[in-house]
Amino acid sequence: MAQFFSIHTDTPHLRLIKQAVTIVRNGGVIVYPTDSCYALGCHLGDKSAMTRIRTIRQVDDRHHFTLVCRNLAEISTYAKVDNSQYRLLKATTPGSYTFILQATREVPRRMQHPKRNTIGLRIPDHPVVLALLEELDEPLLSSTLLLPGDEYPLNDAEAIRERLEHQVELVMDAGSCGIEMTTVIDLTTDTPELIRSGKGSLEPFGINYE
Repeated sequence: MAQFFSIHTDTPHLRLIKQAVTIVRNGGVIVYPTDSCYALGCHLGDKSAMTRIRTIRQVDDRHHFTLVCRNLAEISTYAKVDNSQYRLLKATTPGSYTFILQATREVPRRMQHPKRNTIGLRIPDHPVVLALLEELDEPLLSSTLLLPGDEYPLNDAEAIRERLEHQVELVMDAGSCGIEMTTVIDLTTDTPELIRSGKGSLEPFGINYE
């Protein structure tokens, strides 16, 4: 049975944050709010928890997981970032973007795209997840809370608990945070390539999308 935390969006209570991080470190899967929509998260080193998220989402090994990071320095630990990529990242983070970059050796192979050795990374702009990351002191392995058969991510914490109460250890209720997913940009090509249009503006990347 999943625990259920009602947490203040702007000033999350540290006690609840610490409890959530303990659950993550102990192998739990959590549902947490972001600046785009709710997401599933687990410890980046936990293969079993990662497999459970794949099962919940019903995705295969070609699905890009995302490393949710605190800052650009953390991204640079897990991804190869050149000067032009860095300038784009600096101009657009924190925000509702996920970036596809070449993974470094710090990223376990099971988390990388099996053929391209890439990884998704993002720096969110939401007090709850930023507090989680600060307490965890490392990135959170994450995937959008979009369940099989659903057109949009789940946005109501009570509904999330009803659907997933036997599949996750914790649901963090911070109210509605939207159903628009992040914009996904592939930065491994010569010019930024749009993978998914979402909440983040395309203007910084010079991409025309109609």
